[in-house]
Amino acid sequence: MSRYSRAVSPSLLDRITIEPGKCGGRPCIRGSRMRVSDLLELLANGATIEEIVGDYPSLERDDVLAAITYAAVQTSHAVVRGA
Repeated sequence: MSRYSRAVSPSLLDRITIEPGKCGGRPCIRGSRMRVSDLLELLANGATIEEIVGDYPSLERDDVLAAITYAAVQTSHAVVRGA
């Protein structure tokens, strides 16, 4: 089996938390105020995982991978548009 398996690691997704009173109920990393969208924006702007972890000492490499995994899961459903 490829090391790039299509199976999602539950332990990665366990790092994503959603709390109604924190960050407007948006998905965050391990109960912090670092939103999944913040990490994805950093990556989209060219930051590497190593740079992000270096700039945010409270984060771990798996936190960034969890954000990517969460986004992949959230966008894997079909989008049906009306006529």
